[in-house]
Amino acid sequence: MKKILSVLVVILALFQLQSGGHLDGLFGESSSSSQSSSTQSRLSPQELELQQTLALIRSNGPFPYQRDGIVFENRERLLPIKSRGYYREYTVDTPGLSHRGPRRVVTGGNPPEVYYYTEDHYRSFVRIQGH
Repeated sequence: MKKILSVLVVILALFQLQSGGHLDGLFGESSSSSQSSSTQSRLSPQELELQQTLALIRSNGPFPYQRDGIVFENRERLLPIKSRGYYREYTVDTPGLSHRGPRRVVTGGNPPEVYYYTEDHYRSFVRIQGH
């Protein structure tokens, strides 16, 4: 019995890591209405790509791009001013491009305590909540 419980815990932990920390939908309908539940569980391709990058950051890689994890300088000064090395950047994959594209996650702290997303190569940032 203990062995089955241990396997179940490992499977749940892996699912939670893959799903960005959300267990919604794992056991069917949630307590909210079925329409809002199914809407929340369907992510756009862009949201899925962002979730994949966040999962890689949480598991410390391996990262698909050599420059993932480099220091983000905050030259644009759009993020709070911190000492050099506080921010790190990671590529959010954009299918169909032959280069890294414009989308990034920028983390702050080691381990990361704050996450930002830019889809326009550092011209604007949105703070990612829940991390």
